[in-house]
Amino acid sequence: MSTDLQQQLTAQLDAVMCRDRHRLARQLRDSRNKPEALAALAEKIAASVARAEQRRARLPTLAWPDLPVVERLDDLREAIANHQVVVVAGETGSGKTTQLPKICLSLGRGVQGMIGHTQPRRLAARAVANRIAEECSTALGDLVGYRVRFTDQVSDQSLVKVLTDGMLLAEIQQDPYLNQYDTLIIDEAHERSLNIDFLLGYLRRLLPKRPDLKLIITSATIDHRRFAEHFSTVVRACPASDPAQRAGETPTTPVGACLASDGSGPPSGRGRLQGKLLHGEVPVIEVSGRTYPVTVHYRPADKEQDLTRQLEDTLREIEAHEREHGRPSACDVLVFLSGERDIRDAHRHLKKCQFRDTEFLPLYARLTQQEQQRVFSGHRGRRVVLSTNVAETS
Repeated sequence: MSTDLQQQLTAQLDAVMCRDRHRLARQLRDSRNKPEALAALAEKIAASVARAEQRRARLPTLAWPDLPVVERLDDLREAIANHQVVVVAGETGSGKTTQLPKICLSLGRGVQGMIGHTQPRRLAARAVANRIAEECSTALGDLVGYRVRFTDQVSDQSLVKVLTDGMLLAEIQQDPYLNQYDTLIIDEAHERSLNIDFLLGYLRRLLPKRPDLKLIITSATIDHRRFAEHFSTVVRACPASDPAQRAGETPTTPVGACLASDGSGPPSGRGRLQGKLLHGEVPVIEVSGRTYPVTVHYRPADKEQDLTRQLEDTLREIEAHEREHGRPSACDVLVFLSGERDIRDAHRHLKKCQFRDTEFLPLYARLTQQEQQRVFSGHRGRRVVLSTNVAETS
């Protein structure tokens, strides 16, 4: 009788929360031929399954905006459903950043663990979380939350968690198997920062030990094939005693079945990891960007003129160009500067220049969250944002 119950409980492990799976699998192994322990464990497994079903019931009703990435909706769903790793190559404006988490939700991801969505900068993480929450008709911090340095607006109910890549690296120290996630989206991977490169290298080693974990990598450059090749060969975590491996077959290990000797998680380390090199194609889904006509104007360099005066003259030229071509309303301007000091100097100077109906806003990392959020608020007239590279992915 206990053998039948143990088989039933083993089958239920695939339906429990990711964070509970390895602990419950270890307890199940230790409870072999112990009817009382198995009965108590059955209650724990049932509670974890019920928790996952409660989260499933809270999946939002999704609507799809008119964005280029939505045109590849079926292709993206198929690729994510059938592959552990997917690379999405999309130009700026394709909508991949806001729509990929929703596509994962439509596949039932985010139920047994959260959908982790990394951004390279704090401002981008907050803005993306706000936008996804708005499209999912939920309050920020409920179904969709975000975590950046000094701010953690994620609840136990959250299905999507937007965070900086640095925060995900920090979480690895406490949760090496990233058991709180069932899906990870590494956005803006083409930036190739140290954080992103560390994450990609770590995840390549982790994925064989977490066959239930999906990884989606987005890139906006032609190097997306390199990301696909990086993950095309993986080592499947499987004990050397597995019958399929002894027979020379490709091992197919149920989720949570491969455990370390102490039962704390999948096997790790060269001595305990026995597996095959599996060569699998990582699909690359290319998405067109939303493009607009761009006219490029070059101003002659004037070494005798300081930066703030050059900015003033450039804005005067923009005003003259708009009057000449009869533009009905003033356009906003985004100015990239090298650092905080240049931004403060330019801000002080331009505010004295008495531009008509023009608002000047600084944007850099050391500003408070409230000050940074001002660039997204509604306004009249022209807004000129003086920013470091924090605005590149925001």
